Amino acid sequence: MGNKLKKGDYEDHLAPLQLELNKLTRWLRHTGKRMVVLLEGRDTAGKGGTINAIAESLNTRQVRIVALGTPTERERTEWYFQRYVPHLPAAGELVLFDRSWYNRAGVEKVMGFCTATEYREFLHQAPLFEKMLVDDGILLFKYWLAVDQKYQEERFAERAIDPLKRWKLSPIDIEARTHYADYGRARDAMFRATHRRHAPWFAVDFNDQRRGRLNLIRHLLDHVPDSRVPVQRVKLPPLKGRPGKERYTGPVRPIRNRY
Repeated sequence: MGNKLKKGDYEDHLAPLQLELNKLTRWLRHTGKRMVVLLEGRDTAGKGGTINAIAESLNTRQVRIVALGTPTERERTEWYFQRYVPHLPAAGELVLFDRSWYNRAGVEKVMGFCTATEYREFLHQAPLFEKMLVDDGILLFKYWLAVDQKYQEERFAERAIDPLKRWKLSPIDIEARTHYADYGRARDAMFRATHRRHAPWFAVDFNDQRRGRLNLIRHLLDHVPDSRVPVQRVKLPPLKGRPGKERYTGPVRPIRNRY
């Protein structure tokens, strides 16, 4: 791999993409379209950073991030896809899944958290479930964030020593390091079973996370219908009264300025 993209160059490329993402969400709101983006990949691939890059400049009432934890005992008895259905978008919404129903084809399969029957049923049902979503008008995008073992190990080491990133390392993440080849086989089986014309997989090189984010966002924007919507300029009315310092009364405790 060539030199990693510098932070300044990355930010210069990201800014216009985020402007286009804003146009995309205006188009979703204007047309009532619904969009789902799934981000899957090995541990440390860069799913969280990519979601942040997409969502940070967007309306939080319109864009939702879904990162479900371990299913409850009740959820374990439900139809597998049932816990994901309530998180699907309504009209005008974009939902970003930080891992998704494909947990069953990856970590649950490799770590033995599901039975062989449950695994086979998932591979059969996932394309059918996604066909229903697409047929109902949902724009569905599935991305696999690909990272070589060398770079994954570097990121594991960074997380282990960085107190701001250490929370990202779970016991499952640590144990998964011994199953690198198993995860690769499970990924390939997942692709073979669930890559369909109505819901294809797209693999993005994330050895350089900054380049990966830019390429993923660019691909997403390029594969959405023309999202141009007439923009009404905002005309601010004149401020009444004279500008002054904010004053307040009541039982409030101001915080002392320290910076």
